[in-house]
Amino acid sequence: MTDELIEAARSALDAAYVPYSDYTVGAALRTADDTVFTGCNIENANYSNSLHAEEVAIAEAVKNGHREFDRLAVSSGVRDGVTPCGMCRQTLAEFCDDDLPVVCDDGDESTTTYTLGELLPATIGPETLESAKHSKKTE
Repeated sequence: MTDELIEAARSALDAAYVPYSDYTVGAALRTADDTVFTGCNIENANYSNSLHAEEVAIAEAVKNGHREFDRLAVSSGVRDGVTPCGMCRQTLAEFCDDDLPVVCDDGDESTTTYTLGELLPATIGPETLESAKHSKKTE
């Protein structure tokens, strides 16, 4: 049986706006209270202004007052096991612990699950900035 969060990520693919790459991505982020927020990629002719599915999902969740998340699922239209990019991983790390499960859609009934810490070891977090601030004051 296909995971419900993967199904939600797959459903989000339909809303993707990808006129340049034609590569759809959908994400489904579950909050600590079991609310699910979805996102899709939204491209722009200036690629750097494109929005990624994970960013859209987390932005919607945060906008609605959520700050605690317990699981993320990501799918692409070609079901290739896509993982969040580095920028999305860093955004997730702002709100999620290293043990956040990230479920990637390999197609059919197959998924691969990573933890956020596996995908982004030694992340930049608030403690990194505090350490740098403290270090600078002691010089």
